[in-house]
Amino acid sequence: MVLSGCRSMFSMLLSLWLLASTPVLAIWPAPSSISTGDSTLWIGSALSVTYNGKNLPWAYGYEPSGSKFSSSEIVRGGVGRAMGSIVHNNFVPWMLYNRMELETTEPNLLKPKTYITHLDITQSGTDKTFKPVAGEVDESYTLKVGTNGKATITAVSSTGVLRALESFSQLFFQHSKGAFFYTKSAPVSITDKPEYDHRGVLFDVSRSFFPMESILRTIDALAYNKMNRIHIHATDSQSWPLEIPALPELHQKGAYAQGKTYSPSDLATIQQYAVNRGVQPIIEIDTPGHFGIAALSHPDIVAGWNSEPWTAYCAEPPCGQIRLNEPKVDPFLDKLMSDILPRVSPYTPYFHTGGDEVNFNMYTLDPTVGTNDSAVIVPLLQKFIDKHHARVRKAGLIPMVWEEIPASYNVTVGKDVVIQPQGHH
Repeated sequence: MVLSGCRSMFSMLLSLWLLASTPVLAIWPAPSSISTGDSTLWIGSALSVTYNGKNLPWAYGYEPSGSKFSSSEIVRGGVGRAMGSIVHNNFVPWMLYNRMELETTEPNLLKPKTYITHLDITQSGTDKTFKPVAGEVDESYTLKVGTNGKATITAVSSTGVLRALESFSQLFFQHSKGAFFYTKSAPVSITDKPEYDHRGVLFDVSRSFFPMESILRTIDALAYNKMNRIHIHATDSQSWPLEIPALPELHQKGAYAQGKTYSPSDLATIQQYAVNRGVQPIIEIDTPGHFGIAALSHPDIVAGWNSEPWTAYCAEPPCGQIRLNEPKVDPFLDKLMSDILPRVSPYTPYFHTGGDEVNFNMYTLDPTVGTNDSAVIVPLLQKFIDKHHARVRKAGLIPMVWEEIPASYNVTVGKDVVIQPQGHH
């Protein structure tokens, strides 16, 4: 064990020494393999791009929209963003060098310049552009930049192309003397693929309300870091910001404040924005726990709203869970899911039904249950999950749950159900 530890430390120190002894690079995450040279290339807006042999007209700020768009549109948007990062949002890397060293390392503006003039992109596979299930997207890519000013990207999927474009944009810095952009590392050869299939964040927009720009900025950050999932925890006992046109009273009474909501247009924008950046959106409406806020508009379907002491009835206040034996619950959930699921299904194969932190003691306050006996509650919970997941499947989606459903409550779920470890919550 000691020898293994020494080898690990030596390997780390060797890696740091190698990094320190090579030209500054900012490729992130570190690619599977990368080789670089010491030639300087320049880049500007006059870049000719082809996609599978055809000219790809690109533009800054291009954003595909709608519930379906093609691989070429996704790539076109990716090229515009990559070039925007290089020529509009780049930085002078003074902080990456020792003090007062930048000007001695920058390329001389007065010397002849070789510009990157062509970027040829080849996608070898046919995308499942929308709704890929886990493991279906090959995100690998190869990026080459020659000293002759020609660059190539090859990838199996449009998502792989996006990851390559991200690495391409990270090769360049801005010159301290103005709007000139260069790399000192040509020729470049990168071969890369992700180590993990699921790389994402959970974004809770219910306990804390976030404006749209914050959500979109987070999706941008995921794309910059080549991550591929955003899990939107859309509702909770604290607030209901998600507008459901079939049940408008939910957000009208459950939002933190007027206007602190996400319209159907907002939700579509979030999902389109994510898919366009190789990030799969997963929407969660947690049930049967974390549902207390619905009591403000539908008191007959919620047990123990705002009950005290909260420590006896829920993980955090205000408490409130869906009643498990109330006839009004099924029509309510039918209407809720018939509204939200068709607005989710174009963009993702999954819908997250929650299931975490169901407090059995709460059901002593449920007039339709009246006990915390698991022998009574578990069969009711099983019936609830079976019905709820049937709604998800009917919409052509795969149910997701937190691990407590099978692991803590002994509820059986279908073989298709994706079980998410609670450590991610």
